[in-house]
Amino acid sequence: MGKVYLVGAGPGDPGLLTVKGKTLLAHADVVIYDALVGSPILDLIPPTAERIYAGKQRGAHTLPQEQITALLIEKAQTRAVVVRLKGGDPFIFGRGGEEMLALVQAGIPVEVVPGVTAGIAASAYAGIPLTHREFSSSVAFVTGHEAAGKYRPRVNWRALAGAVETLVIYMGIHNLGHIAAELLAGGKAPDTPVALIRWGTTPEQEVHLLRLDSLVVQPPPVLPPAIVVVGAVVTLANFLPALRPLDPLPAGSS
Repeated sequence: MGKVYLVGAGPGDPGLLTVKGKTLLAHADVVIYDALVGSPILDLIPPTAERIYAGKQRGAHTLPQEQITALLIEKAQTRAVVVRLKGGDPFIFGRGGEEMLALVQAGIPVEVVPGVTAGIAASAYAGIPLTHREFSSSVAFVTGHEAAGKYRPRVNWRALAGAVETLVIYMGIHNLGHIAAELLAGGKAPDTPVALIRWGTTPEQEVHLLRLDSLVVQPPPVLPPAIVVVGAVVTLANFLPALRPLDPLPAGSS
């Protein structure tokens, strides 16, 4: 029996892939990867490894989650090194916890390799520190797209409005009007700065700076994938330099 590695690929810039993640890719027999894993990182996979695309996008799932989990179990029974390659970090809104639990219950050896999550990296590349002594001493990472079929949402946006100074919202673009309205109802000031960061850390990165109340009256000016940052720290994007993604890593480089 082989072993499954849940590897975080980071947010897009190949320079943010961890050394351990890169080493596992070089030795992989099978790589099952997600939609947000870019070609510079996929180029690190050896040609001898089997590649399986298991991307999920809104309204278009290549493989259902149950089938992905079954595939991981199946491959681990015949291959030595199975890499489940996920954008960002496997345990931050990546369903890595669900997959790891299923593998453990099936008796499959499994290990998680953390990755740099998009909320931290995209904000940094946009020149936005999520905490700052003058602006924010608390930050929350929240999903804007909860599991379908819940009888009630778990995210209490009105409570978060007064409890946390910086909000980082994943997968929230399609629900952003509703989220903004709930934050305003919870006491957030209408002129609270908001950053929409699309394709963060990649050469295609876009950063849009807005006010919270503007999102209630008009659709956001970007499409997914994007990270949303809400809070006073966003004002620092006007003063701090944005970072440039590293050039793609050559395949096989050390």
